Amino acid sequence: MTDRNSPAHSNGLLTDKTVMITGASSGIGEAAARLFAEEGAAVVLMARREDRLQFLVDDIAASGGRAAFSVGDVTRSDDVERAVSTAVQTFGGLEGAFNNAGYAGSTFGPLHELPEDDFDRVMNVNVRGTWNCLRHQIPVMLAAGRGAIVNTSSSAGLIATGAPSPYVAAKHAVLGLTKASAAEYGASGIRVNSLIVGTTRTEMITAAVEANPALEEAFVARQIQKRMAQPEEVAQAALWLLSDRSSFATGSHIAVDGGILAV
Repeated sequence: MTDRNSPAHSNGLLTDKTVMITGASSGIGEAAARLFAEEGAAVVLMARREDRLQFLVDDIAASGGRAAFSVGDVTRSDDVERAVSTAVQTFGGLEGAFNNAGYAGSTFGPLHELPEDDFDRVMNVNVRGTWNCLRHQIPVMLAAGRGAIVNTSSSAGLIATGAPSPYVAAKHAVLGLTKASAAEYGASGIRVNSLIVGTTRTEMITAAVEANPALEEAFVARQIQKRMAQPEEVAQAALWLLSDRSSFATGSHIAVDGGILAV
């Protein structure tokens, strides 16, 4: 691996920062890992699939970036703590975090027909997972006197989009955690913001559309641009919120949703 302060990375928006990314093995998380490394960050990647994480770390290193990974599930506090420790031990600190891991559920239907275990998993990944990340990332940032965190929410975090009710509730809760933590730690130099993400062409969405082509039209029907986002487009918004260029933004929710909220 080459140094993140080499000429290839010395002028990036995240130069001299270490950023932790959850849900990093594919989709938005993978796109963010590659983009942040290109912009000078040392990235610490967390997800459950070790083979995908190892491939991504090796690929980033081959492009001159710095990366490490920690296998884990965000619903497990010890796993998150280990990922934060990996950042500190490998790169000397943690200046940024993109808490991106999420789960929409495996069952679709009306609220009264949804199984309890599906509700529990959706809430655990999206809400407890975000809370676990915040509670382990913030102490490191407090010690340094600075930090920036971005939590991934959804247009379902503000309106009932037609997504399953547990997912709508969970993504609303992510916004609540963002506001509360921004208010509590803003005076200590830590900024916390959220992304309001519209339907994005991730592996999961692509597989769903291939299995049921009619879903393509349903996914874009409410979006002004009449298309899904590419993961890289969402990653660009997270990049700005983690960079010093957004230094006066905290407690905010930035929509990258194709205009769903505008109509």
